Amino acid sequence: MDSVTIRSMARESRSLAAFCVAMAALAVVCVAGLVLDPRLLGGQPLWAKPLKFSVSFVLYSATLAWMISLVAVPRTRRWARRAGVVVAVAGTIEMIAIVGQVVRGRASHFNVATPLDTAVWSVMGTTIVVLWLATAGLGVLLLRERSLAIDTAWAVRLGLVVTLLGMAVAFLMTGPTGAQVAAAQATGAMPTVGAHAVAVPDGGPGLPLVGWSTTGGDLRIAHFVGLHALQGLPLLALGLGLLAARRPVLRDARVRAHLVVVAGAAWTGLTVLLTWQALRGQPLIAPDGTTLAAAAALLVASAAGALLVLRRGARPTPDRILEPR
Repeated sequence: MDSVTIRSMARESRSLAAFCVAMAALAVVCVAGLVLDPRLLGGQPLWAKPLKFSVSFVLYSATLAWMISLVAVPRTRRWARRAGVVVAVAGTIEMIAIVGQVVRGRASHFNVATPLDTAVWSVMGTTIVVLWLATAGLGVLLLRERSLAIDTAWAVRLGLVVTLLGMAVAFLMTGPTGAQVAAAQATGAMPTVGAHAVAVPDGGPGLPLVGWSTTGGDLRIAHFVGLHALQGLPLLALGLGLLAARRPVLRDARVRAHLVVVAGAAWTGLTVLLTWQALRGQPLIAPDGTTLAAAAALLVASAAGALLVLRRGARPTPDRILEPR
């Protein structure tokens, strides 16, 4: 991505550009917090959560700003910019809530132990909904955009659809677990409503850095994978375009678009599979036979789809046959 493209992105969505820069600065602060503040919260370093969210928002806002720069119709572009403003404002509120709770040494997610904690979690829940709706609105606008190359168009649209699916997984985390309901019946209080983990308490043994549960299901995995289709699929389209100079079969934009569609279907299937695995209380690193069989079927179907696209793309068309050598 050259400097001209970056300047164009910043010009088309100043709010997202400012938010991206702010999140990058916050990520640096969080790294310093990890080094200087040894406190733990829920079994994880206190500054780990805002670090993960700030890095994620850097990628998210930069990608949305790039997508807004692709919109050619002035009226549509104005609405896309407004969606970008909504995302930036909602994301800022979300991060203020998360960092504020870190400073207090309190959990930000699912915490309803005190009136203030409840208010913070309520605000965060609202911003999540607003972020989802604003992203969906931008997706609708991009569905109507006709100026994009076909492979880029499919990458952007499918990336947004899978990202919305990944974001929606977060709503599965917000209901009370069976253990929380049982504890509330026994004690008359429910200080925590919702959880990342399934069948095990939050804060147990987890994978390094990300903290995903190694003893039970964890909905954050599918949430993470789905959320970042917004970056992955457009990057795939870009990579295929660069390879086209060396691989004649990829010079046809329709072939690249079909490969992007196959990848989008595979990404969707993986997000659904990881959600299903988590809801069954199964750790990512310990899949059972059913999960492995489903993963193998997804892999085979995706590989077969990609090979079929490449084989069809390699066949000479009548136009090519008649071309002079």
